[in-house]
Amino acid sequence: MPVISAPHAFNEGQLYVDLEPIYGRSLFLKCEGFNFAGSIKLKAATEMVETAERNGVLKPDSILVESSSGNLGVALSMIAASKGYRFLCVTDSRCNLSTRLLMEALGSRVLTISDLDANGGFLGARLNHVRALCDADDRYVWLSQYTNPGNWMAHYRRTAPEIAQAFPRLDVLFVGAGTTGTLMGCARYFRQWNRPVRIVAVDSAGSVIFGGAPGRRMIPGLGMSMRPPLLDESYVDEVIHVEETDTIRACHRLARHGFLFGGSTGTVVSGAMRWLADHGDECELTAVAISPDLGERYLDTVYQSNWLQDLYGEEVIGFDEGAEDSWATGPMPTRQESRPPHHPQTGDGGGGRHRRYQDRKA
Repeated sequence: MPVISAPHAFNEGQLYVDLEPIYGRSLFLKCEGFNFAGSIKLKAATEMVETAERNGVLKPDSILVESSSGNLGVALSMIAASKGYRFLCVTDSRCNLSTRLLMEALGSRVLTISDLDANGGFLGARLNHVRALCDADDRYVWLSQYTNPGNWMAHYRRTAPEIAQAFPRLDVLFVGAGTTGTLMGCARYFRQWNRPVRIVAVDSAGSVIFGGAPGRRMIPGLGMSMRPPLLDESYVDEVIHVEETDTIRACHRLARHGFLFGGSTGTVVSGAMRWLADHGDECELTAVAISPDLGERYLDTVYQSNWLQDLYGEEVIGFDEGAEDSWATGPMPTRQESRPPHHPQTGDGGGGRHRRYQDRKA
């Protein structure tokens, strides 16, 4: 029975969801939302804060400050509350209301930026504000998730080894791209592993992480309006861009089966399933995707019908499962027996370096 005295001491790292009964394709989803911060960002936040403490950067009167679209802000809020630091999160108007309220409930201050940067995003304006704060008051300590090696090192030390332990015959790993901390940490680890693993980055359409024209992005989490300083594309085999409408449909499809995941997870699952469909002629693969967070913080956006219809139109969730509300007027459907789950160790061991996957919609 685990007994903890600090909230960041607990983080479930070995829970996977088999998506084959839902999608008909074998994909194991690593769930990173089962901790007190509710997302994978707890790992990076813990690594960066504890490194700053060891290096003497953080002092009793320090004020942590960070730019975040939400999840890292929550993780830092929780750690700051536990350790007795003050924390200011600089976010933007896309940050979910529930996320902002959660940070404030943990004792943090939240500053919302509404000015767009040159690429049509908010990140540049957020970073400029953080720099101005640090220049004006030396008590501010900016961990800078965009440049801090602790961001990717957390996943090199923890996330990737957890996957390797559970799936020693892993063939392909799907990782969402934002700051690219998770992507780079996992990619570096598996580049040195004892068998080749394809690393497929999943990005939001309209993001400029891997080049291309910037576009509107309303769902926080993945994607950036600038190239991440942590990114080294030599570690990435393929890139998939996912439209936000496909993100939303994936979230709702999973929710219809009882799994309420966040927008970042919907993006990764949608991209992974498209990749698996396009590679259906290959030998059966052992495939894992990383789910960064759960869905409760998206109830007023991704799962709110008025928000969806205003931004994406009334047909956004009219996806391939048919009449979603037929149960309300017709007879209760009979329960379908799912196929036995695919065992993670039956992959044939294929892999190697492959060309970049160009999204048909990019």
